[in-house]
Amino acid sequence: MTDLRALTQRFATSGRLEAIFLRPRRGEPVLPVDAVEALAGLGLAGDRSAARAGSGPGGGKRQVTLIQAEHLPLLARWSERGAVDPAALRRNLVVAGLNLIAARSPFADRVLRLRLGADVVLELTGPCDPCSRMEEVLGPGGYNAMRGHGGMTARVIAGGRIGIGDAVRIDAALPPSEAPA
Repeated sequence: MTDLRALTQRFATSGRLEAIFLRPRRGEPVLPVDAVEALAGLGLAGDRSAARAGSGPGGGKRQVTLIQAEHLPLLARWSERGAVDPAALRRNLVVAGLNLIAARSPFADRVLRLRLGADVVLELTGPCDPCSRMEEVLGPGGYNAMRGHGGMTARVIAGGRIGIGDAVRIDAALPPSEAPA
């Protein structure tokens, strides 16, 4: 039998970056882009999160937000809509084909990292809980439709350019002391 630590590092497939959205300011519409520069310790160039200096080493825990493309039909069903526009949910990155929740290691001494394209490395930092605006976006019950399916937050460990269609895969698990800063 394989131990649980080994199982948490095994993924059947890599994913794909389906969409990129920048949030210039709170309350303003998101901007869809085909590619963007990820800035280590800050977030995505042009996004409001990158303009804020985070506290602690590596910056804040919510530099980038991600949502699972496969959850969009569920959100549409639970909010009684035909479809959900991912831009309305205000997450930066839409990823298909890779279970984002499983990409966050349950072991503090073994960190899993997401590699997007050739250079960008993200560390998932926790769930991206919905806000009360989801009632406006998805209608009555929208907040509860998104609970548990609002995506993940991440910090940028290594920067670089990412674009729609880039592969999203798991980097080998590293002890925190060996993880790139």
